Amino acid sequence: MSHPVHGEHKHHLRGRSRFSPVYGAMLLLSLHWSVVTYINSTFLDQFISTQAVGTLYTIGSAITIITFLAISRVLNELGNYQLTIGLAIAEIAVLLGMSLSSDMRLVVPLFIAHHAIVPLLLFNLDVFMEGIIGHQENHTGGKRGLLLTAMSIAGAIAPLVAGFLVGDDEPRFFLAYIMSALIMLPFIWVIVKNLKRFKDPAYRRIDVLSSLHFFWTHKNLRFVFFAHFLLQLFFAWMVIYTPLYLATVIGFGWNEIGAIIFVALLAYVIFEYPIGEIADRFIGEKEMMATGFMVMAISTVWLGFIGTAALVPWMVTMFLSRIGASLVETTSESYFFKHIDGSDANIIGFFRITRPLAYMLGALIGSAALLSVSFSGLFIFLGLLMLIGIPFALALEDTK
Repeated sequence: MSHPVHGEHKHHLRGRSRFSPVYGAMLLLSLHWSVVTYINSTFLDQFISTQAVGTLYTIGSAITIITFLAISRVLNELGNYQLTIGLAIAEIAVLLGMSLSSDMRLVVPLFIAHHAIVPLLLFNLDVFMEGIIGHQENHTGGKRGLLLTAMSIAGAIAPLVAGFLVGDDEPRFFLAYIMSALIMLPFIWVIVKNLKRFKDPAYRRIDVLSSLHFFWTHKNLRFVFFAHFLLQLFFAWMVIYTPLYLATVIGFGWNEIGAIIFVALLAYVIFEYPIGEIADRFIGEKEMMATGFMVMAISTVWLGFIGTAALVPWMVTMFLSRIGASLVETTSESYFFKHIDGSDANIIGFFRITRPLAYMLGALIGSAALLSVSFSGLFIFLGLLMLIGIPFALALEDTK
């Protein structure tokens, strides 16, 4: 027996369906990126030193930052749809090149290009998302939480896939890069089928000095920018150095590393959507953000004291660290996007600069630190850095 659908519910369904292509594209992009993100540093370690690996992340991130500063001009010339398709095709070519080459002179520039392209694609999807949301910011937390949950599901599955493809004997890194390239094909199909007629707003051109002044004079955006930067620094160090540590120092195989990362990333799947809903309906963002930084700090420091190849301690501690990260990620994204709209491409670009900036500075600091401290010391230092995020979070004006 069919049941009537109330008008409010029908409106809600129509609204959610408008976001489905973006959710689908984000899920595919996350799966594409996550299949290779945790193997990149170990793959590069075959060609260059561990310290030099960080330098490549720094160069790729610097290119991304420069591109972000010119992104509004490019968007006004090409439109977000055309730019997204062009970057996606370039990403396929780059990954196939990495999978087929064993020459350092080719692998190194291709990796730098890959590392620069991914955050730009994430930015493109942000623009699509904000253009659809418009001024309906009272549901931003829930929508951002659902979006992050979709990404997290893909991100949790991908390390298991990567571990299976790479294997524990002679590493088969090329299979993971081919898989990552193939995932971009349905990504392009989703964009072409559903977003070809996306109506671009008039993107404001970036004036670097005025944008910096805008962030600095709007204290809430300034504080959430710093908080998000610390989160991205956490992500950068975890992506670059944790797989290297687990594979070369602790002695785990890639199937075990994939299982550890899978358990850790389940925290995002479980917690990010509820956190977004709670931020919209009940207590706002600042308290949960501060709590997240505290949990991240304690659990990350503890990683530095686990010196054995025992799966359970690593799984539990990594899972706890991602509970903290899920609190910070969802609340910082929700808080920021409640204060801007789709025409603010320059402001979104500055916010997204936190990721390449964190990779650039984090890789430099990590490479320098490895010359004088052990791998375990990196985790202790990173955990202590996370404590800095607590005052930034508490200084925000709450949205509730």
